Amino acid sequence: MAFAELALGQIRSLRQTAIPRNYEIWYVYATGYNPQLNKVVNETLARTGKLTESDLEQIYETYLSHIKTTDRIDKVGARVIGEIDDVVLLIDEALAMSATYSDSLACVSEKLATALNREQVKKLVDSLVKTTHEMRDTTKVLEDRLALSKAEISNLQQSLEAIRAESLTDPLTGLGNRKYFDRSLETAVASAIETSEPLSLLMFDIDYFKSFNDSYGHLTGDQVLRLVGMSLKQSIKGQDITARYGGEEFAVVLPNTALRQALTVADHIRRAVMSKELKKKSTGEILGRVTISVGVSMLKPGDDMDSLIERADACLYAAKRAGRNRVVCEADPEYVAETRNQVA
Repeated sequence: MAFAELALGQIRSLRQTAIPRNYEIWYVYATGYNPQLNKVVNETLARTGKLTESDLEQIYETYLSHIKTTDRIDKVGARVIGEIDDVVLLIDEALAMSATYSDSLACVSEKLATALNREQVKKLVDSLVKTTHEMRDTTKVLEDRLALSKAEISNLQQSLEAIRAESLTDPLTGLGNRKYFDRSLETAVASAIETSEPLSLLMFDIDYFKSFNDSYGHLTGDQVLRLVGMSLKQSIKGQDITARYGGEEFAVVLPNTALRQALTVADHIRRAVMSKELKKKSTGEILGRVTISVGVSMLKPGDDMDSLIERADACLYAAKRAGRNRVVCEADPEYVAETRNQVA
């Protein structure tokens, strides 16, 4: 709701039309999901004091258009198909050349059997040598073209992998995005159910994040998000999965991890975040320390992805209600009290 209010506030203050495109631009600006968008918006406002319809259209098409990734995939896919068509054509040419060479060998063989003198034999051998050289040259050209096609297809494959990774990455923090989280958690839950291995989920929320944005601006808010993202990267290793769940909320999936171990990981991350001082880049002013609240749940019989998230989220809310800067799991009194209040 806070992000929505900020987005609508910007539309009002800049006297822009309240259409979905403009709302999306300002909502993403408020969340800090796209640092490049924020930079362009800030620079344009600093330079002209406003955003024209042309500015808004350009920003949307460059940074938010949903067909962008699809278009890039389509273009790479078309190039891959083109390369495959070229390879098929090369193979057809090679088969035709091979058939021609085979016919030449058969013809020379028949003529050699009926050759009457040395001169005729020499003429046939010279013809065969010439055909063989032509076949060798054609094969060399074919090999070179196939090598180029192989290299091009390899490059295109890397481009597709880069596009795929980009579509699953939060650009501000470098962590997985919500789409990545949903896919990874679904796979992890299915694997844990199949193997009967434990699986835990941590849900994080930055304490008083709105106050940072209101007091110091969105650029500092972005810095806070990056700080937490960096702490998660430094604390989480191996098969564990980290993601920015949305806004100022983050998630960590811990396969093969029981509740007690998950609590230890959660508290380690909480302390790692709190140990870092936040400094305003423009002035060097120390803004204090960032704290997070954490909710922890563990997969139970009969659970699915949604129920696991729901309990972790309830634990997170309980940690907030209990004073913030703490870890609460579903076995803690704070969570039990929270669920009782919800039932009541």
